Amino acid sequence: MFRVGRMVMDAEGLLRVKPEELAEGLLTRWRVLDEQLPGVIRNLEAEEDALSPKVERAVESHRLANEAVSSLKDERNESQNLARALLSKVRKIGDSLSETGGMVNLDPGWKKEKLLEELEGIESEIETSALDHKSEGRLITRRKKLIGENEKWLKERKDANPEMAEYVGARREMVANFRRSEKAHTKMIEGVKKAQPLYEKKNALQDEIRDVRRQLDRAKELLSQSSRAIEHWERRLKDGFGDIGSGHDDLLADMHRVMSGGASSFSKKGRRNIRKAGEEE
Repeated sequence: MFRVGRMVMDAEGLLRVKPEELAEGLLTRWRVLDEQLPGVIRNLEAEEDALSPKVERAVESHRLANEAVSSLKDERNESQNLARALLSKVRKIGDSLSETGGMVNLDPGWKKEKLLEELEGIESEIETSALDHKSEGRLITRRKKLIGENEKWLKERKDANPEMAEYVGARREMVANFRRSEKAHTKMIEGVKKAQPLYEKKNALQDEIRDVRRQLDRAKELLSQSSRAIEHWERRLKDGFGDIGSGHDDLLADMHRVMSGGASSFSKKGRRNIRKAGEEE
């Protein structure tokens, strides 16, 4: 079966269609395209012009949102790394004070809490585990509670032993960095949530303008072909469908071969494919 325009017909039906009828149909189609395509192109160009600044704004908004998230992540990591280093320092100073008797015995309640051990455990899990935002947030909340307990403990220790100034100062600096880290982390998560719809909007607009540009390129390509196609089929209707020179070959050669009992080009191609497949086997 063959399709000609909107009609589907078999080989015999196709042979009954006069070449002039096919040429007239093709010529009409190309003339319609030649007439309508300039308007289509203008509309697509106007749509592209309207979309371009929207795409640029969406790309820029998403870029700025990503930069803000990246900056907050760097700030969080920097403060967190400083706090971790201080945590190790505090541990060493504390051990030294304990050995020299400079550390006043902790009350049983505080011993049970083991603040430093818990802080170290939390930092180790944050640093070495692949946590999602919720899991990391739970650990940060726990760390925040421990830091609050630490503030209370520091005041008690300093009041009880003035020689612990370095120890107290290091712990306060550690806490300040942990808190800066927590604040930056909270803002970073908020930034990630705000960036998501910006990312989706950017992608949607980019897909839309990409589709418009594909249509525009196709319309321009067809318009560039239309004048040549019109000229070709007008000449065919005027000079015939045989070999008329200037690269215009005989369009009826296949039809004449089929009408004389020969095989169509489609049938010959099918036989070649079958023969080739047999040779490969």
